[in-house]
Amino acid sequence: MRYRTQALAYPYFVVALIPFALQVTVGLWLAIQYFVTVPQGLVDAFPFATARAMHTNLLVLWLLLGFMGATYYLVPEETEREIAWPKVAVAQLALLSLTGVAALVGFVFGWTQGKPLLEIPTSLDVLVVVGALLFLANVAVTTLRAKRWTVVQGSLLGGLVFLAVMYLFGMPFYRNLAEDWYYWWWVIHLWVEGAWELIAAAMTAFVLIKITGVERRIVERWLYVELGLFLFTGIAGTGHHYYWLGTPSYWLWVGGVFSTLEPLPIALMLVDVYRHQREGGRPMRPRLTWVFLWGMAVLHLVGAGLFGLAHTLPQINYYTHGSQVTVSHGHLAFFGAYVLLNLTFFYFAIPRIKGFPEGAYDERRGHVGFWLASLGVVGMSLSFGVAGVLQAYLERVQAQPYMLAQQPIRFWMAVAAGHGLLVLAGVVLTVRHLLTLKPGGRDLMETVT
Repeated sequence: MRYRTQALAYPYFVVALIPFALQVTVGLWLAIQYFVTVPQGLVDAFPFATARAMHTNLLVLWLLLGFMGATYYLVPEETEREIAWPKVAVAQLALLSLTGVAALVGFVFGWTQGKPLLEIPTSLDVLVVVGALLFLANVAVTTLRAKRWTVVQGSLLGGLVFLAVMYLFGMPFYRNLAEDWYYWWWVIHLWVEGAWELIAAAMTAFVLIKITGVERRIVERWLYVELGLFLFTGIAGTGHHYYWLGTPSYWLWVGGVFSTLEPLPIALMLVDVYRHQREGGRPMRPRLTWVFLWGMAVLHLVGAGLFGLAHTLPQINYYTHGSQVTVSHGHLAFFGAYVLLNLTFFYFAIPRIKGFPEGAYDERRGHVGFWLASLGVVGMSLSFGVAGVLQAYLERVQAQPYMLAQQPIRFWMAVAAGHGLLVLAGVVLTVRHLLTLKPGGRDLMETVT
């Protein structure tokens, strides 16, 4: 750790891991309800909609806290100066954490906007915006005072600003339902397949530069590709959400064509760097960090790209829209693109913050946690996919009532929940490992590999 204020990242990482574990726990509870009849008293006390709101908002909370912590770690090294206002960074973490707790408690008592994924009330939205503005101001001032300007900084800052601006469109109340959904997707889609992609590219590029020693220009070349693909496909790709909202028919063509290329720059960047790394003969250490990087690239491409392509064409989406097929795509895409991204950065940064020699750490439990969680998510997503195909056929082709169509898919939801147990075990093991990391020498690392 070269700069004192890089240590600001650590409390963000620790706090982020708490809602991460809670999110997975609540998700498992949701999956169980698809094949087990829950007593009505329990449903009344803790409705499915409340649990779903907690599950999705916990996801957003911990990912954003992870992004912010990663930003506070990488910005000092990229700018070659300390974070401008360290106390503001601490206050921002406290504000966002308390806002998250207030939102979760509010959900239990029915305090919600009602918008899926954007359930938190407007008053809490304002606090989120305040926290985001403090964060952006801190990063922007540090960057503007910088001794140098890099593509990593530009991609990161651009993604963060775009993220903050898009959030504003989800705050107003729109009287027209079609208009409300139209702008709702500006937040959901343009966060996940726009702003977050730029942030992911910057974080990945930074880690690769540091652990490989490959020339910066090689990695940054793919950052330019990411920016180009974002502008070319990310914005237009929003159209695959506009098929059935009453929008003009040209969105069928636009959305169908520009929807599946966002993950490619991450995968291509890793392939290119891996080639140069192998040619240079540098060892792939720490091994676990590389495992998470490759897991991120592969599952990002499969979950966001291939699973997305499988149901974003309008001819297919006509039948699969809103089914478990969407759930299958969403779980694998989020896990591959952003969950593994955060965990990769945590494993990269925490050993350096703690001052481990050469950033080496005892990797053994981390490998087990990675494979349990990854195989669990893959199995869960495949189970959701089979259930979704059955659901689409029974409900949309045979026109069976919803409750009748649920019976044949209960088995596959039970299979999904079984894989969810693997995910929970892997997440608990990974969280514990990150919070109790111990230094590891070269001999231990070679034993692991």
